[in-house]
Amino acid sequence: MRFPTFLKNALALAASLGAGLGAQAAGHYVPGVEGVQAASVPPPGVYYLGYLADYKADKVRAPGTKEDLPGDNSIHVTALANRLVWITDHKILGADYGVETIIPLQRTQLDLGVVPLHDTDTDLGDIYLGPVVLGWHGANWDAVAAAGYWLDSGSTNSPASPGKGYGSTMLTAGGTYYFDAGKTWTGSVLARYEFNRTTSSGFKPGQTLSVEWGLGKVLGPVVVGLVGYTQQQMTQDSGPGALDQKASRSAAGAELIYPMLSQGLFLKGAFYQEFASQAATSVEPKGHLLRFTLVKAF
Repeated sequence: MRFPTFLKNALALAASLGAGLGAQAAGHYVPGVEGVQAASVPPPGVYYLGYLADYKADKVRAPGTKEDLPGDNSIHVTALANRLVWITDHKILGADYGVETIIPLQRTQLDLGVVPLHDTDTDLGDIYLGPVVLGWHGANWDAVAAAGYWLDSGSTNSPASPGKGYGSTMLTAGGTYYFDAGKTWTGSVLARYEFNRTTSSGFKPGQTLSVEWGLGKVLGPVVVGLVGYTQQQMTQDSGPGALDQKASRSAAGAELIYPMLSQGLFLKGAFYQEFASQAATSVEPKGHLLRFTLVKAF
C-alpha cells in the first residue's frame, strides 16, 4: 500500500470533495434502492415513494486500491429519499409519459482514524429533477427509459456534506420480464448512467454506471426475491490529484414486498451485503445496506 505520504495526500483531497467520501462510487445515485420489478413503471397516477436507507461500512478501501485503510475506520450513512412521480395519460413513442423528482435528507458520519478525520453532517442532499420518464407495458414485459439532472444543491463545507459538490446528468433504461402467465415469476434489470460535472476545485469524477437486478416470486400475499447491484466507474477521474484507477462496488441480498392494494400501499424491505469494492481517487467503503420503502398511490 502506498502509505503514508501518498495516502495522506489522497485522503486530504477526498475530504475536500465533501460527499466524495459517501456511500457510493463517484456519482449521485445510490444503488440498492430498487430491487424486484425495478424497471416496471406504474400506470397513470401520482405516487409517493419514501426510501429509508441505512448504510454501514467498517472496511474502507485506500485510494487507488482494493486494500483496507489501516486502523479503525467507518462510514455510516442514513438517508430518507422522498420521491414524487406523476405518470400522465399522455403517450410518447407508445409509452406512458411521466415526470419525477427526488429530495433526499441525509446524515453522514465519517470516522477515518488514519488521517484522522471525524465528522458528522445532517442536511438536505442534492435534488434530482426528472422531466422524462417513459414506461412501456407488453403482455409479459415492462420497459423504462428516463432522463434527468442532479442539482448541486446540497453541498456544505463539511467533509461529511450530503451534497456531492457537482451536478450530474443521469440516463436510465431497464426492463422486467414475467416468466409465467400469472406473472408470479419476474426478472428485472435497471441501469443508470451518470455524466458528472466538474467541482469548483477543478476535479471531475468519472462517469458512473449503476446496474440493479432482481428475481422475484409471488408467495401468497407477499413477494420474495433475490436482489443485487453493481456500480462501476466507466471513465477515469480528472483534475487535481486524480488517479488512474476506477471505483467499483458490488452487492447481493434479499427483498420482501408486502402489497396492501386496498389502501394503495406497497411496503418493501431489503438487505444487501457488498462483496467487492475498489477505490479510485477517493476512499471507497465496503459494507452493507438495509433499505425500507413505502410506495403510496394517490
